[in-house]
Amino acid sequence: MRVSAVTVRRRLIFILIAGMLIFGIFTARLAYVQFYMNGWLTRQALDSWSRQIPYEAERGDILDRNGEVLATNVSRPSVLVVPKQVRDPVKTAEKLARVLNASKEHIYQLITKKASTVYIKPEGRKISNEKAAEVRSLHLPGVFIAEDFKRHYPYGRFLSHVLGFAGVDNQGLIGLESYYDDLLKGVRGHVDFYSDAQGNRMSSLKDKYVPPKDGLDLVLTIDHRVQTIIERELDQTEQKYHPDNAIAIAMNPNTGEILGISTRPDFNPENYQNVAPEIYNHNLPIWRTYEPGSTFKVITLAAALQEHLVDLQHDSFYDPGYITVAGTDLHCWKRGGHGSETFLEVVENSCNPGFVELGQRLGKDRLFSYIHKFGFGAKTGIDLEGESTGILFKEDKIGPLEAATTAFGQGVSVTPIQQIAAVAAAINGGYLYTPYLAKEWVDPETGEVVSRNAPQLRRRVISEETSKKVRYALESVVANGTGRNAFVEGYRIGGKTGTAQKVSGGRYLENNYILSFMGFAPADDPQIIVYVAVDNPKGTVQFGGTVAAPLAGKIISDSLQALGVKKRTGGMEKEYRWGDEKMIEVPDLVGEDKQTISEEYYDLKIEAEGTGDTVIRQQPQAGVKLKAGSKIRVYLGDKNDAGD
Repeated sequence: MRVSAVTVRRRLIFILIAGMLIFGIFTARLAYVQFYMNGWLTRQALDSWSRQIPYEAERGDILDRNGEVLATNVSRPSVLVVPKQVRDPVKTAEKLARVLNASKEHIYQLITKKASTVYIKPEGRKISNEKAAEVRSLHLPGVFIAEDFKRHYPYGRFLSHVLGFAGVDNQGLIGLESYYDDLLKGVRGHVDFYSDAQGNRMSSLKDKYVPPKDGLDLVLTIDHRVQTIIERELDQTEQKYHPDNAIAIAMNPNTGEILGISTRPDFNPENYQNVAPEIYNHNLPIWRTYEPGSTFKVITLAAALQEHLVDLQHDSFYDPGYITVAGTDLHCWKRGGHGSETFLEVVENSCNPGFVELGQRLGKDRLFSYIHKFGFGAKTGIDLEGESTGILFKEDKIGPLEAATTAFGQGVSVTPIQQIAAVAAAINGGYLYTPYLAKEWVDPETGEVVSRNAPQLRRRVISEETSKKVRYALESVVANGTGRNAFVEGYRIGGKTGTAQKVSGGRYLENNYILSFMGFAPADDPQIIVYVAVDNPKGTVQFGGTVAAPLAGKIISDSLQALGVKKRTGGMEKEYRWGDEKMIEVPDLVGEDKQTISEEYYDLKIEAEGTGDTVIRQQPQAGVKLKAGSKIRVYLGDKNDAGD
């Protein structure tokens, strides 16, 4: 059948149009790829060719409030391998194994992985600079030394539970290292280089370096001098009494700044792998809960004073040795009782029945209202992980007996950090602050402060007038009561002892106590508050006033000296009792002649220097109190020079 010319012409036009359309589609696609997808395709190609050597950022240093470095970094390079560039895996594995003291088979498995880069770990992670130099000297294709760092704690066990530690990949694992990991760790950098499918370096493309951004430095509220005193005293306590554990916290009561905090047993953060997890995971000051005992009586006292339910000097109480509540006899620690006493003496004597009486005057609702206001039953908000809330009686379970035992610190469970925050509020004018450790963040390159943390006031609990009465009563406890072993001449220490029987399986243990003391100074203007607790000390009478009070007194007095707080006048005189160490007031010897001072008996040792016959100077000055038998140094000269 013949096809007409018109039909042929139409078919040719159709084919031409179709061909032009297809050509146009290809042309448009080519133009799109060439002009619009060029950047994306180039990046994809570079990504497929690129290999990356990471450069770790330095974690920020952690410093005390005076600039003392507590945690820093030391250079510890790591061995990194680009498997595609390894030309002879067997020989490479042999040589690396010999230098790194590792298994040849293990390294062979790593360097033959189908991955762009692999670390030789654990043997090649954070090695010494000397070992890194040995690896470099091998000149092995595909084997690189990546810049890396290892966390270093210059003071070893110092502040270990608070600082915590960082893992092999520079991530914070516990303590402040974990809590503030995002700010401390910085941002990793790297070097990109390019290689073909066989792993050969492409010299036509330049390497790309992205520098790491180091983490911020963290300045703490901790004072290295106070922390050193705490560490020293806890070490001595551990050696002397071999307790199950011991803790100490020092805080500025006017801000909530933690000045020092430590726990025994402790550990070296750089060797945490060799320590049982229950040691480094348990930061006892914020984690452990236990019955507080008599230190909790400060809260009952403050509440009763705030509600005007007691006059310490004029109201009296008779203690026969027990008080009966809901058919149950609640005993005083002194079995025969204290007899008739003022309520100031109730506080001095830590008399349980007297505090039950204060609790009954308050009533359970008001008592527990103040307990909650002082922060018990809730976390303090300190910037550490793992804080406990403590345990209080449920409201529908509080009867007369539960309220009575709570009034003297039994039947409830609290943490040490809750206690020190609460008592700080009782003696600082009534202000409850959040305890905190992070003072400020600093840019390590410029030294500029990026941000500062200010004291956080949670609420006001009692008035200044009430707080003043609490301070007076607690100073009296140290001068005349159960806290007398914390007394330090001139520092006006106030405080409260605690002797808490431990509970196991729902029953109280025999001869197994947590001995504590909460102390502060100066009593007229508190600058430091210290809480110590010693769990089950061995070879001693287990009373808070015997073990914990002198420990706290030493920490307080030495810390005040370190902080430059001067001694006070006008404080309460310590009541002398049999067995107390006798204190002698230094006489004024200036102007006395040599013959007179040699004949007088001062119950003090006198050492003389100089060639004259008259005392012209003395050290220490007159009026200072020293232990009997202490030494006075006098300087002799001409009579006309006396007093110069």
